[in-house]
Amino acid sequence: MRVHLSKPITEIALSLSSILQKSSSLTSLKKAHAKIFTFGIQNDSQVLTKLTTLYISFNSIDIASVLFKYIANPNSYLWNVMIRAYACGGQFHQSLELYCLMMEKGPRPDKYAFPMALKSCAALSDLPAGRLIHQHSVCCGCGNDLYIDAALVDMYAKCGKVEAARQVFDKMSVRDLVCWTSMVSGYAHNGCNSEALEFFDLMRCSGVKPNRVGILSVLLACGNLGALRRGQWFHDYVIKTGFRSDILIATAIVDMYAKCGSLDLARALFDETTGKDVVCWSAMIGNYGIHGHGRRAIDLFHRMIKEAVRPNHVTFTCVLSACSHSGLIEEGNKYFRLMREEFGIEPKLGNYSCMVDLLGRSGQLSEAEKLIQTMPVEPDVSILGSLLGACRVHGNIDLAEKIADRIFQLDPFHTGYHVLLSNIYAAKSRWVEVEKIRKIMARRGTNKIEGFSLIEHNILIHKFGAGDKSHTQSEKIYSLLEELATPMKRLGYMPLTDCVLHDIEGEAKEAALSYHSERLAIAFGLINTAPGTTLRITKNLRICRDCHNAIKFMSQIVNRVILVRDNRRFHHFDNGICSCGDYW
Repeated sequence: MRVHLSKPITEIALSLSSILQKSSSLTSLKKAHAKIFTFGIQNDSQVLTKLTTLYISFNSIDIASVLFKYIANPNSYLWNVMIRAYACGGQFHQSLELYCLMMEKGPRPDKYAFPMALKSCAALSDLPAGRLIHQHSVCCGCGNDLYIDAALVDMYAKCGKVEAARQVFDKMSVRDLVCWTSMVSGYAHNGCNSEALEFFDLMRCSGVKPNRVGILSVLLACGNLGALRRGQWFHDYVIKTGFRSDILIATAIVDMYAKCGSLDLARALFDETTGKDVVCWSAMIGNYGIHGHGRRAIDLFHRMIKEAVRPNHVTFTCVLSACSHSGLIEEGNKYFRLMREEFGIEPKLGNYSCMVDLLGRSGQLSEAEKLIQTMPVEPDVSILGSLLGACRVHGNIDLAEKIADRIFQLDPFHTGYHVLLSNIYAAKSRWVEVEKIRKIMARRGTNKIEGFSLIEHNILIHKFGAGDKSHTQSEKIYSLLEELATPMKRLGYMPLTDCVLHDIEGEAKEAALSYHSERLAIAFGLINTAPGTTLRITKNLRICRDCHNAIKFMSQIVNRVILVRDNRRFHHFDNGICSCGDYW
């Protein structure tokens, strides 16, 4: 029953708006909302606007969105508030949908709408939408707004377009911490690691103090580059600036040292870290795995359980990967079962990928294929790629072709798997098929990823490609490799010419193998470091079998420990032996 109104509706609405504003909790707001119905003004735009904004302030976005639909002509402020609420609440699709609705039916977007819409594009990696909103902002006369430009930098960086992000950044007259951090993070997360370090230095020189995201990004970049000395400098910087107690940064430091080959130092810092969470434990377990210490990874997993830290699916991915790298088949099967039986964790695609890799690398190709067929979810290209990689190891062309067909149905433009299948054919001298794949790649515009190797010397990163002669010390590097060739062959080294992916003569194949990027980097290290110094090489692709074999002989001849990290794991070469036991 509606009560008699003795005052004008507008006056009552104003009075109720004042009462609503005083609501100190969601419960009190709902009670005040209920009273509105007794006055029969629940559809008053002014009241609905106030209710909507208040529900948003209490994070009740679902209620706010219902109320928003009943407002006849929401003003720009309310549209912006709703777009922001969705974006800040992680409902990015809804945020973009509302932005599109505003463009279609609402008022013209202003400078407050664009940053939140761009934030949603960044979160969703929706580059086409981001570009469109960029155009809208320019058309609406907001082309030089600090907050829009900052959002554009972040959006382009998170969508993998760091050059576009840099173009926006360079045009900005004022750059705040958010912009600088977006660029550093964008470079680091898109493989532009040297640029990330350079930009971080430029940020500090500009008087901008880095935040935790910036520090995390440069630590990631150091690990990716294998830049140990730069990483040590950043470690000192973290201590001086008071970030050491941050568990995420502490974990990133541990991870950086492990990725740079200093596993013992990583473990020492791990043990010193207080308040270790599941991310920290999982990172250390994973790093034992990529260094080939499967048993130590398992031991650390059990210590984690004893300290009452509950594992998640990422932890099990690290454990299973460690088992795979070390050939611990029974243990891998055991921990895969434990996920469900003891911890109630349903395996995800990453866990299945590790199991396929474990079974496949051990030669159990049919079991790996059966696991894929019986999975409760459809396999992705990563899982199928693990089996394709196992086919390469064991030379199973028939299964490789079958799996490759499934991969290319899912992702016809994936460069890596085209190259992998080509390598499988090349190893069997199936040159017609190799050429066929090259033509397919050319037609689809998928180019082979160029391999390179990195080595740090005097804080500088030196980069080498196969047959590269651009380095200032190339003459010395090639001369040293030629000198090493004779004692290597005397000790029993025989070039594995089936690793050459071109149909050329035997001598040409040997020459092609002799100057792969990792060998050039090793020679550079031998020339420029003192006897006995450990050499640390980082390679972006998988090390070939011939280089793996050759480096064992090189380590014995020069009496050096040589660490090579490829895109799968670490290889510790010492006195003619590799830590992987030739199982990789």
